[in-house]
Amino acid sequence: MKRNNKLSLALHTLGHMAAVPDQTFTSEVIAGHNATNPVVVRRVLGLLRVQGIVVSGKGHAGGWRLAKPADSITVADVYAAIGAPLMTVEPIVAEQGCAIVAALHSTMTEAVAEAEAVLRRHFARRTIADLAQAMVQGSMTKGDLHFPPR
Repeated sequence: MKRNNKLSLALHTLGHMAAVPDQTFTSEVIAGHNATNPVVVRRVLGLLRVQGIVVSGKGHAGGWRLAKPADSITVADVYAAIGAPLMTVEPIVAEQGCAIVAALHSTMTEAVAEAEAVLRRHFARRTIADLAQAMVQGSMTKGDLHFPPR
């Protein structure tokens, strides 16, 4: 199974935005704290912008911030905005027509579909504010947030 990292990047970023909602974050700063490229950040956050989850500004004071209160954004909203399943089943390579491989692939596909349904239900009950609160509480026990720089 392959895992989708776009959701992880989006939730990590939104959690930090929720912790300091009046601050904007540049793609470069977000990328630096996620060990990725600013272009990847812009692509992922662009998907969220289309759904009204974040807004962006250009220029010297530009950057990304939440478009609405964190307690009104569910993890399910973010998951839907990303538009890609969290898990996918990779095709199993074997001799063409092998009944065992076909059955295994079918079983894996059904299991992933069931897992996705459970995830969606769980995600609908969690908000970005919940993530930010957990992040802040966790950082208090570890020292500091490390992100964003002030």
